[in-house]
Amino acid sequence: MSELAVRAEKSDAADELAGLRERFVLDEAVYLDGNSLGALPAAVPGRLDDVVRRQWGSLRIRSWDESGWWTAPERIGDRIAPLVGAAAGQIVVGDSTSVNVFKALVGAVRLAGEGRDEILVDATTFPTDGYIAQSAARMTGCELRPVAPDEVADALGPRTAAVLLNHVDYRTGRLHDLPSLTAAIHAAGALAVWDLCHSAGALPVGLDAHGVDLAVGCTYKYLNGGPGAPAYLYVRRDLQDRFDSPLPGWNSHAEPFGMRTAYEPAAGAVRGRVGTPDILSMLALEAALEVWDGVSVEAVRAKSLALTDFFLECVGAYVPEGVVESLTPAAHAERGSQVALRCRDAGAVMKRLVERGVVGDFRSPDILRFGFTPLYVGFADVERAARVLAETVG
Repeated sequence: MSELAVRAEKSDAADELAGLRERFVLDEAVYLDGNSLGALPAAVPGRLDDVVRRQWGSLRIRSWDESGWWTAPERIGDRIAPLVGAAAGQIVVGDSTSVNVFKALVGAVRLAGEGRDEILVDATTFPTDGYIAQSAARMTGCELRPVAPDEVADALGPRTAAVLLNHVDYRTGRLHDLPSLTAAIHAAGALAVWDLCHSAGALPVGLDAHGVDLAVGCTYKYLNGGPGAPAYLYVRRDLQDRFDSPLPGWNSHAEPFGMRTAYEPAAGAVRGRVGTPDILSMLALEAALEVWDGVSVEAVRAKSLALTDFFLECVGAYVPEGVVESLTPAAHAERGSQVALRCRDAGAVMKRLVERGVVGDFRSPDILRFGFTPLYVGFADVERAARVLAETVG
């Protein structure tokens, strides 16, 4: 057994979070794709069976009240809130990330007021965020300017209404400086909209502490909500009474069952709702979030950094020099919870890795992505992944 393998075993034995693996349904594969789709929490199948057979099958329409279906978007939002550093009453769950980006960005421009007709968007963003930003700019009569995150401070001006940024770059795993960028945006009189898809559940975010205006995120990555699980929208409490959603629906009406022709928005985060909640996936997410009971995000972050440090060390020791190149920053303050490696024939390499029981993913043209979910990934997994990678590319 190699020295690194021995260290991995010792680290796993001392890991305070190791027991959390029992809260998931796992097999023998090393699963390093939780940054795309989290593993199945063990509590979800039984909960869904109850939702389908009893709540839907027996109670039927009564479940909107008796099973708490109607209040699920806010209730589950309050479960997510501590994971992103938010107090209760500021997050509503529902719709997709794309829809929530649209709501947040148009809402931010409307909050910014007259005279501000420019939107800045992360030039390296996930494509959908860029598409939505283009549409939001057309709808609001704004000019859209793609800007690299490290150039945002210099690009801000008196015309800037809103800035849409990713907390963690989905390709490279680079963690952007949310506190300082938010402060710079506010100093320019603009609003900050953050996409938390690759950070929520992997590291502390601090929405309230840093005065973030609006934020969105998915729940099927590090929050393990399942494929297509509903996303969420955060609206800072002091902005809620002025938040003007571009997608008003009967679910966000102050009197939804009044069936009035004139729209009057509900108070609080509820005005971020649109249509009827997708109850099956919503309640699967609620069950999935139970894995966080008694778990601190700070402990998860500490293990995440230890795992990614160890993976980079193992790759450096096992993989011949020059075969792969890390695109993920070495500095902890600049790293999310994934490692991206540039590699020749990356698509074919990842296919062979999956065949050998190491599951990551590939991003065109040459990037191998490995996501580390500290709730169920251990140090022995990391050592094995690096060893199989070396054998595969060597």
